[in-house]
Parts: sequence; C-alpha cells; structure tokens
Amino acid sequence: MQIDLEANTLIGEKSEFEGRFAIKGNLRIDGRFEGEILHVEHLQIGPKGRVKSHITATSVVVEGVVIGNITATTRILLLSTARVLGNIKTPELIIQDGVVLEGMCTISHFELENTKSYIESLYERKE
Repeated sequence: MQIDLEANTLIGEKSEFEGRFAIKGNLRIDGRFEGEILHVEHLQIGPKGRVKSHITATSVVVEGVVIGNITATTRILLLSTARVLGNIKTPELIIQDGVVLEGMCTISHFELENTKSYIESLYERKE
C-alpha cells in the first residue's frame, strides 16, 4: 500500500533536522528528525525516514523508524516497513503485516483519566 501525503514541508532523504518543530499543515520526513517534540497536522514518515521524538498530530503514517511516543487525534497507520519503539495513543490504529512495534497502545474515541479503572469497572458492573 502506497500512501502519499501532499506535504507543505519536506525533510528530504539526505537532510537532518534537530530541535523542536511545530508546523501548521502537512509534513513528510524522508530524512532524519531528532528533537523533544514534533507537532504537526498530518505527518508521513517515508520508508527511509528516521524520527526520534514525541509526535503529536491529527494523523500519522509511518513507513520508516520512530523512537518516541505517537499521539494522533484521528488515526495512525503503520505500513509494513514501519518500526516503532514507543507508546501509541489514537482513536484508530491500522497495522499492516510486517510491522515491528514495541510499546503500549491506547485506542479510544474519548479521553479517559484512568483507562484501566474504567475497563475494570465495566467488568465488575452487574447488569
């Protein structure tokens, strides 16, 4: 599956960027980004892209390598070449065969203060 995001901003294949990055619009990373936080509307990390940062976005498509937590308000799509080390939080998670992921996943359409307590209370509820 090939997903191409029309990017306003591009970190090219042989480019490196470090620091704190917040942009309005779409970002595609085919190079390397390392920083404390990456805040963007829509993010695509290409097959050769490398990101070491906490990511916050509306939607994220990963084909490359990510070290850091990913939070998306709409969806995260991990394509078959994705390698992720970090926690994921999103209402919709799509994982293709071949993905390597180590971390916790929280999938919910609404914000919960304590997901574990919420689910345990549902289990204990007598109807």
